Amino acid sequence: MRALSADIIVVGAGAAGILAAAFAAGGGRRVLLLERTRDGGRKILISGGGRCNILPSEVDPAWFVSDSSPHSLRNILRSWPLAAQRQFFDAEAGIPLVLEEETGKLFPASQRARDVRDRLLAFARGRGATIRFEATTEEVRPDAGGWSVLLAGGEELRSSTVVLATGGLSVPSTGSDGAGLGIAARLGHRVCQTYPALTPLTTDAPRFTALAGVSLEVSLTSPPVTPRYNRPQGFLFTHRGFSGPAVLNISHVAVRSQLNGGPRQPIVARWGPLDRAAWEAELGAGGTAAVRTVIRRQLPSRLADALADEAGVPSDRTLAQIRREERQELLQALTAFTLPWTGDEGYRKAEVTGGGVALEEVHPGTLESRRCPGLFLCGEMLDAFGPIGGFNFLWAFATGRAAGLGARARAA
Repeated sequence: MRALSADIIVVGAGAAGILAAAFAAGGGRRVLLLERTRDGGRKILISGGGRCNILPSEVDPAWFVSDSSPHSLRNILRSWPLAAQRQFFDAEAGIPLVLEEETGKLFPASQRARDVRDRLLAFARGRGATIRFEATTEEVRPDAGGWSVLLAGGEELRSSTVVLATGGLSVPSTGSDGAGLGIAARLGHRVCQTYPALTPLTTDAPRFTALAGVSLEVSLTSPPVTPRYNRPQGFLFTHRGFSGPAVLNISHVAVRSQLNGGPRQPIVARWGPLDRAAWEAELGAGGTAAVRTVIRRQLPSRLADALADEAGVPSDRTLAQIRREERQELLQALTAFTLPWTGDEGYRKAEVTGGGVALEEVHPGTLESRRCPGLFLCGEMLDAFGPIGGFNFLWAFATGRAAGLGARARAA
């Protein structure tokens, strides 16, 4: 039997892979972390506008989207609860966290994403892991009771266990290319349909692309989406369409409706803080105030005018003059407006990949493959994602740790 290059090889130095390597190391086990880029952790670097929203301050498994077993998803998340993850960053990784009260997000005290990436890599090295950058994995296959890892250029490495943490397809500029999903599929794993998630939506309606730069709090609803996604969140008009947390969090229903070849999934907007009853009171007050002036008190002026135009309300119409049918059209536009989306920005701007290896394909406690003993899968490769706000890092950390510990036990 050929000598092992390492006891455990981890493929991919993103958030999940770094944690997997760190927790796999120790006890004399030789752990090698392979990364195709020159520095690793690139999604960490770009997250949170360069500040890195490490974790949320609360979590519920119901907020995650998956086509796999909800029971498996809950068990995986519970393997390393939020409180334990916070403790890890504060006490072990040397990355103290601070709460941003208005958003409920946890950031590093330094407010620097680079500190998070660098300290996690240092933590993995401190635990004994060896990290090799600019090493592209092309194939992973069983080999004489262990695993063979083939690198670009023809080099072949051997190990007793392998952890795949190669990510999905989102933000390809960071090194994500879906290679690990292809490897998993070739090894016989069921891969749920992949799609861009948490991505901006586009429109071909000039009236709304002309609003580029306008932002406000908006409630978006779409029938399959849980209440977590329907609450008021930031909404931004762009030159191509719509973005902001409210849009990103609900974009998967739009993307999937197109992928499945069905009609476009309707997404309904309630603009600003007022509900229908409150708007009825505002618009039914009578008097000489212009209708558009009243709307501008609650919404940005350019949006107020665009919605009034959509409802067919003349610019000089006053509250006393507004017709019943105009009022009804305006109420609809203000509180139940069907967003005129026509497409999405795809993986280029998607924060995560939807779909992936079905959770039933792995043991939830260790994330070891049920089909290939000695192979572990974690992170964005798995079929689950959460809303923006640190939830996907929480998933990456929980699954990376579980896979690392599982690989460590298997390699004993």
